[in-house]
Amino acid sequence: MEVFLQNLLNALQWGSFYALIALGYTLVYGVLLLINFAHGDIFMVGAYIGFFVASFFLGKYAFHLPLDLPPSVIFLLTLLLTMALTSVVGVTLERVAYRPLRRKGAPRLYVVITALMCGLLLENGNLALLGASRRSFPELLPKAVYDLGGVSVTNIKILVIIAALLVFVFLETVVRKTKLGMAMRAISYDRMAVPLMGIPVDTVIVFTFVLGSSMAALGGVLFATAYPVLEPYMGALIGWKAFIAAVIGGIGEIRGAFAGGFLLGFIEIFVAAFFPSTLRDLISFSILLVFLSVRPTGFFGVARATKI
Repeated sequence: MEVFLQNLLNALQWGSFYALIALGYTLVYGVLLLINFAHGDIFMVGAYIGFFVASFFLGKYAFHLPLDLPPSVIFLLTLLLTMALTSVVGVTLERVAYRPLRRKGAPRLYVVITALMCGLLLENGNLALLGASRRSFPELLPKAVYDLGGVSVTNIKILVIIAALLVFVFLETVVRKTKLGMAMRAISYDRMAVPLMGIPVDTVIVFTFVLGSSMAALGGVLFATAYPVLEPYMGALIGWKAFIAAVIGGIGEIRGAFAGGFLLGFIEIFVAAFFPSTLRDLISFSILLVFLSVRPTGFFGVARATKI
């Protein structure tokens, strides 16, 4: 039972990372029907931006703040500033790469290729500017380990899980209960009719990229806090897995991204607990492939029919 509970906590933490990234995929797809394959690399950019912002607040660049801020305050400031700056990166990609194609009515395949190119630019641009050397993320939160009946849990693990739950509630509220969320759903339903109703389509799309990039930044900082090693390709594999999680849950549905992220996290952790770790991805993706063959639309996805 202790081993099961320990793996359960590990799965909740790992699933929280997948869920935070998958939410960004599903937000953009829900509005634009665009699979933003650069989203995993935006997660990586968020982790690096968090590294430099934290280093700045810690006075590692020949600049010291006049106030001696406690580590928890520095962590909060790092988180907020990183989310804001990473949102700028996401909006810039939308403005420079995606919007021209959208306005010209380019085929969806061209947009997908552009998204892949943007991800490669972020990876190799980071490699060219900062080098291939790994960086160690500063320890902003002192690590505390709690022993609960033989099960160890850290304060960082609790923070990650709570953050994922709060983000899910926040996004569900925004999409379901606000006018901006209603506009997002309207664009997804009928993008041609939305401008006729006076809804600024570009503004809603920019807001969608701000939300998605902010979630990637939040996941990047939390991931770097839990596993403090940064490298330029850290977002590639976890980004693809988060995309698979979004598809499993039903891409375009916030509930689906959340459920799919946790499902993938649970499968990976428990497979690694009972089988050799080298078989983790093979067994995990085989299970997910069987699931998709039975239910191609995922947990909450609905097949769309186009009337001609």
